[in-house]
Amino acid sequence: MTNPSFEFTRAITRRPAASIVNGLRAEDIGTPDLETMLKAHASYVAALKSTGAEVIELEPLEAYPDAVFVEDTALCLPQGAVLMRPGAPSRMGEVAEMAPALRGCYEDLREIKGPGHIEGGDILVTGREILVGRSDRTDAAGVAELAEIATEWGHSLREVFTPEGVLHFKTDCSLMDAETILSTRRLDASGCFEGYRVLHVADGEEAAANAIRFNNLVLMAAGFPRTAEMLDREGFEVVEIDNRDCAKLDGGMSCLSLRF
Repeated sequence: MTNPSFEFTRAITRRPAASIVNGLRAEDIGTPDLETMLKAHASYVAALKSTGAEVIELEPLEAYPDAVFVEDTALCLPQGAVLMRPGAPSRMGEVAEMAPALRGCYEDLREIKGPGHIEGGDILVTGREILVGRSDRTDAAGVAELAEIATEWGHSLREVFTPEGVLHFKTDCSLMDAETILSTRRLDASGCFEGYRVLHVADGEEAAANAIRFNNLVLMAAGFPRTAEMLDREGFEVVEIDNRDCAKLDGGMSCLSLRF
């Protein structure tokens, strides 16, 4: 594995439950439709599998409407996995539900014990460091506790800050390769990506910034043609996934899987 930041052999996903209609949202722009969400989720899983990776598909959790967004529950690194401590109280129980699957994949499984909070959506692992964005869901204490574990495992961790009004750090950015980041202009303007090659999403297509590089593919939300064309020109193999229902719950491509 030469690029553990984007070359993966496994992923974990969880199918959405009927309770998804009660999922958290910063702004009510409509109720997600379970059937169309299931179809989109199946397309997402198929794209991951098409790269040769094994995809562990977990059962829906009716008790946790946001459980489809598995990325927030853990951080997966080559040395081990770290169970997160979500900043949204209604999502705290999702972590214990994810733990058995991760124990089956990792010998070293740690956890953020608190009192701080941290969610996977605020963590971007690049080829050289771990960037953690402070947000409404991730606080200084949570970042500090993760930093202790990351340092023990030989990683450099750097705290950055998520723009006001943006849910998660990765709402506005994603990794394209070890040294290339796709970002909104507002996030890049903070200077947090100095030294990296940065590609900007097209103006008006800010929601396209949450994508994932998974082996040879870039999975991105459908409906952002100028950003898709730019990535194609840059030599990336883009797969567009219907994200309309996830977007109603502030979700995107990275939220739907744990990748390792």
